[in-house]
Amino acid sequence: MTVRTRFAPSPTGFLHIGGARTALYCWLESRRRGGEFVLRIEDTDRERSTDAAVQAILDAMHWLGLDADDGPYYQTQRLDRYKQVADELVAAGKAYYAYETKAEIEAMREAAMKAGEKPRYNGYYRDRNEPLRDDPNRVIRFRNPAEGSVVFDDKVKGRIEWANSELDDLVIFRSDGWPTYNFAVVVDDIDMGITEVIRGDDHVNNTPRQINIYKALGAKVPEFAHLPMILDKEGKKLSKRTSAVSVMEYRSDGFLPHAILNYLVRLGWSHGDQEIFSREEMIALFDIADVNKAASRFDTEKLAWLNQHYLKTDEPQTLAAEFEWHLAHAGIDFSQGPAPADVIVALRDRVHTLKEMAERAKIWYAPIAEWDEKAVAKHLKNDSAPAVLDAAKALLAECTWQPEPIHDVIAEVAAQLELGMGKIAQPLRVAMTGTQVSPSIEHTIYLAGRAEALKRIDDALALARE
Repeated sequence: MTVRTRFAPSPTGFLHIGGARTALYCWLESRRRGGEFVLRIEDTDRERSTDAAVQAILDAMHWLGLDADDGPYYQTQRLDRYKQVADELVAAGKAYYAYETKAEIEAMREAAMKAGEKPRYNGYYRDRNEPLRDDPNRVIRFRNPAEGSVVFDDKVKGRIEWANSELDDLVIFRSDGWPTYNFAVVVDDIDMGITEVIRGDDHVNNTPRQINIYKALGAKVPEFAHLPMILDKEGKKLSKRTSAVSVMEYRSDGFLPHAILNYLVRLGWSHGDQEIFSREEMIALFDIADVNKAASRFDTEKLAWLNQHYLKTDEPQTLAAEFEWHLAHAGIDFSQGPAPADVIVALRDRVHTLKEMAERAKIWYAPIAEWDEKAVAKHLKNDSAPAVLDAAKALLAECTWQPEPIHDVIAEVAAQLELGMGKIAQPLRVAMTGTQVSPSIEHTIYLAGRAEALKRIDDALALARE
């Protein structure tokens, strides 16, 4: 049988880090085993689900490179199927109509709590065999087994056993004509041939109920793996302040998709002491059975370290498209200026994110907007600066326009004027950027372009001679 995993987010918000890790683990498990990965949008929460959230989930999945082999499916497009299966369960005596009002249900809960029992449905309609009739309170309840227990071997948590006496007859179709989660998800997983259900451990309590529905439908029960929570650095539940933000916000903050995936795969799984994983290595090595039982902690500093690793080691051209996205979002017209891949080479040792890189890159795509007065006073308004700028201008006008020949020009100016390299580089750095901080001087000059570099030297000379 072909292994089929699924990621089934509810579009009541954006795709967050926890959901992205679940999607990654599902995707990796199917890839390692030569299977298929299914995307399903569980959009039956009509009050909270939005089209914008659906699109945000799709965009995030695509940006991460976790494209599905099948889907996306939408639960709202499958209502007739859910109704068909529910009716079949009623006809088979495995589900039944119940007609309690909300007040009657609440009275049951209160009575159970007063008796020191778990609040639950008392089974009033279970054996009454009430026929279908028009009633605003009508629901369909699943006839849960009254005896025995549900046992399953969770691939992460191990053996789990749940007494059927702890489970009441859950509603599978509400009075508004919509299926409940625990019912719809089982029908979906059966119809879509899902063999492995990998999801957060907040679903553990749902699993025994779902297994009983699988069995009532005569379907093969899939394997289950419930993933532990992701906590913040202090061991608390993630919040927006501590990284529980949309995956696409990480993109806006300048992180690379493969850095995010590399970080997420290690949040609960490991392969020896290895920290850096290519996509191919993740597929070859990942096994859901090796996921830790304990919760993991999200560390933004570690993610930033990984991101910088990829900025430093990836081929610049492979990062160019993502960098161009950041340049555009920073309001930079990168059609007028250096090739983005060249800027990456100049700046990647100095930043952790592409957002930082885009901010620093502005000096090469627009005129100097403001001169640092201290830098001008220190490095332009001195006896040697005009001579340095004049000599550099003359040689830069004729040299081959690449970083290495430009470096040779600076060395030649230093030799001509018998000055240290710092005395040459700093006036030129101020001339190119308006400040005394930049990448290597040869890259700083090179990225300005010959015509712009010569113009900026002229502007700096004018300041030096004021």
